[in-house]
Amino acid sequence: MSPATKRRLLSAICIVGFFVAWELICLAFNVSALVLPRPTAIFYTLWEKMPGIWPHAVQTLYTTMVGFALGVLIGVLLGMLIGSSRLAYDVAYPMLVGFSSIPKVAIVPILVLWFGAGTVPAILTAMVMCIFPIVVNVATGLASTEPELQDVMRSLKATKLEILWNIGLPRTMPYFFASLKVAVTLAFVGTVISETVASNRGIGNLMMIASSTFDVPLVFAGLFILAALGVLLYAVFSAIEARVTGWAVRSDSFASR
Repeated sequence: MSPATKRRLLSAICIVGFFVAWELICLAFNVSALVLPRPTAIFYTLWEKMPGIWPHAVQTLYTTMVGFALGVLIGVLLGMLIGSSRLAYDVAYPMLVGFSSIPKVAIVPILVLWFGAGTVPAILTAMVMCIFPIVVNVATGLASTEPELQDVMRSLKATKLEILWNIGLPRTMPYFFASLKVAVTLAFVGTVISETVASNRGIGNLMMIASSTFDVPLVFAGLFILAALGVLLYAVFSAIEARVTGWAVRSDSFASR
């Protein structure tokens, strides 16, 4: 058995062990389902109510991906601007830091006032959550481009746009994909925040309705679905990252120590 297979097997055993321990603790201490439902009760709720849960999960995934795509597009453009212009850095970066410091739950009522309750505020909230990590990482990747490479390109009469396209953007790819994996999880946070405040569809709305009726297993079922979707998209972007930026991964020996 290869070391990678052993590592994956050990990870799976640890995850299963976590849920087994959760189940046993709830049984041993007779924990009420209103406080902490057992994993078996949560999985049973998922199985039993999946026909009703599925449309909410699809709505949340759709909203998250649209907001995520818009956030990536805007974040890349802003990151390129900030990373390639000192003036843009001095002007835009403090504004971005200030805006990202605002709790996003405080923005949702404003979006509802502008666009009404529904899908649009959820999309915009997910977009806003994505922008900052994308901008920071793209700008950092451009700023870390080796000056020697830029000097070589200038000696070949390359324009600033050609330098950006041939050196800056490839150098940014490891930072960009790292930010994607962070941003996609934040996008789910933004979507659920908006769905709990101003939507009649989605996992966030489902969880609010379930909590109002004290259906705690259904609340945890919603959390499990969000976690599963987040892990799935994280794995997708990790696989794409390995294919696109494999040259940037030197070794995992540090993590193994």
